[in-house]
Amino acid sequence: MKMPQTERAPLDPEMFDPVCPSTLVPFRVGDKWAALILRCLEDGPRRFSELKVPLRGVTAKSLTQSLRRLEQSGFVARQEHGGAERRVEYALTPLGRGLLGQLDAACQWTQEHWDELIDAQEAPLSGPAQPGH
Repeated sequence: MKMPQTERAPLDPEMFDPVCPSTLVPFRVGDKWAALILRCLEDGPRRFSELKVPLRGVTAKSLTQSLRRLEQSGFVARQEHGGAERRVEYALTPLGRGLLGQLDAACQWTQEHWDELIDAQEAPLSGPAQPGH
């Protein structure tokens, strides 16, 4: 017997604009892709192929590693569905869902300090600090 699958809107391929400030957030949960994966799972479970749509810069290997780390950290649960249409879905755990508010706060802070962060990244490095200066 086939179980009905909950219909969700597909993930927007433009969900993460290339100039999105998400890369400037001064801290990370996990690796480079972890916070973006958490955001993709915010509205419910997703398949690997669905996650690759907005995360178009991620390799399959990096996405797999990020998902495994998030699962090992208790933020994401992996669920295998058997039957004729065998599939795997990833979903936020309650612990992972608890991070969303923190990510919202970090994104808000980043937006407020966008110009300063860009200026700092574009400024030339001054070299190591000199003792007594």
